Amino acid sequence: MPTSLDAERCYRAVASRDARFDGWFFTAVRTTGIYCRPSCPARTPAAANVSFFGTAAGAQAAGFRACRRCRPDAVPGSPEWDVRADVVARAMRLIADSEVERAGVPGLAARLGYSERQVHRLLVGELGVGPLAVARAQRAQTARVLIETTDLPMADVAFAAGFASVRQFNDTVREVFACTPSELRRRRSGGETGAPGWLTLRLAARAPFDAAEVLLFLGLHAVPGLEEWDGTTFSRVLDLPGGPGVVRLSPAPDGGAAVTARLLLTDLRDLRAAVPRCRRLLDLDADPAAVDDVLGADPALAPLVAAAPGRRVPASPDAPETAVRAVLGQQVSVAGARTLTARVVTLAGTPLAEPVGTLTHAFPRPEALAAADLSTVGLTGARSRTLTGLAAALAEGRVALDPGCDRDAAVRDLLALPGIGPWTAALVAMRGLGDPDVWLPGDLALRRSLAGLGSSDADAARRWRPWRSYAVLHLWALAAPHLFTRHPAPAPADRSAS
Repeated sequence: MPTSLDAERCYRAVASRDARFDGWFFTAVRTTGIYCRPSCPARTPAAANVSFFGTAAGAQAAGFRACRRCRPDAVPGSPEWDVRADVVARAMRLIADSEVERAGVPGLAARLGYSERQVHRLLVGELGVGPLAVARAQRAQTARVLIETTDLPMADVAFAAGFASVRQFNDTVREVFACTPSELRRRRSGGETGAPGWLTLRLAARAPFDAAEVLLFLGLHAVPGLEEWDGTTFSRVLDLPGGPGVVRLSPAPDGGAAVTARLLLTDLRDLRAAVPRCRRLLDLDADPAAVDDVLGADPALAPLVAAAPGRRVPASPDAPETAVRAVLGQQVSVAGARTLTARVVTLAGTPLAEPVGTLTHAFPRPEALAAADLSTVGLTGARSRTLTGLAAALAEGRVALDPGCDRDAAVRDLLALPGIGPWTAALVAMRGLGDPDVWLPGDLALRRSLAGLGSSDADAARRWRPWRSYAVLHLWALAAPHLFTRHPAPAPADRSAS
């Protein structure tokens, strides 16, 4: 068992079937050879018969198979990897983004700036398994989802899940789920498999979770050509390794803490990259209980937290996109930012082979934006130079904004670029890199809300750690209620909602 897990605390969570711990750890029962999520409805095993693992990969490597009743591989991801900034957390974020499938362990180590041996040693020391085992567990999870929710041929499932061969796929499914892929498909519940060409997945979150609020926030910032909002479903183009893909996100039909994702991919192998990007976009791996416990204990924020429990921080599938949109949104309204961004997308974005509804382009890659003539976009000369300089820095690797980057280093590198100040760099850290503890210095909407609460920037910077990003969303909701489901009253837009 990893040393970071407290066996007594874990067992208490299992005995009470506490769903808040789903994804934080997994319970392996030695008498049955099965591992479960903490909230599994099966009879609670005796404490002497269980072991605890921080990852499904660790339980699988120890010889346990996934419980068919609680489906432990279908839980939200551990919020620990988003909160932490150390090498292990950075590695886990990159593995989730399919870096091992794209570049192998050597590529993963290179992105982290460590040797392969060091990366392996660090992961084994904390998780009990190395990066290959973690990636294998995630491939198995992807395979199960595709087997149970699509009618794809098994060879296509193996290909999409990232397996090198059908034989490897068959062996892994049998080992992890104790049945063949065909048997797993026969046991599925028979739900919707989606329109031809589209993959339909259920993306789980921890309760409480208001999917409609998160999707509304994203929808009201939708950029024409790149994103679309119909009042219920938020759609957008994803820039994926195998080519542009489209995702449609809507609240789960059963009203549970989940989102239904419908994906149209150029290359099925991109599913492994698309799912974590959608999860980041919606902040699905957050731990709302931990956030609300801290923020709700503050008298100033308590009423806001009580009115909107589990509020998430809507983000972006790619931090470089966030950085560009943050520069375009400086000192302009939400509508103005959408207009400028749409022009940039049309100018330098990757066009879809065929439009999907009103969606026509993926967001421009840095190298394309660096080479683009921005004179027709409508930017000031200074803003145009900032945008070109940012794109060049991203394309040349002088600024790294990938899921496994060092967040502090990324902020420092952004601040070193002309035209990028503390507010812009902080917004990129919060909504691009998923840092849960970011304050936006000088934000106009925050100042307005803080004044109404009798507080100040300096107070907030001290009082609401380590969840200041979530405090920002509560204060934005107070200042701009039209952007949030629970507050329908209109309010003027400003740069703080970019």
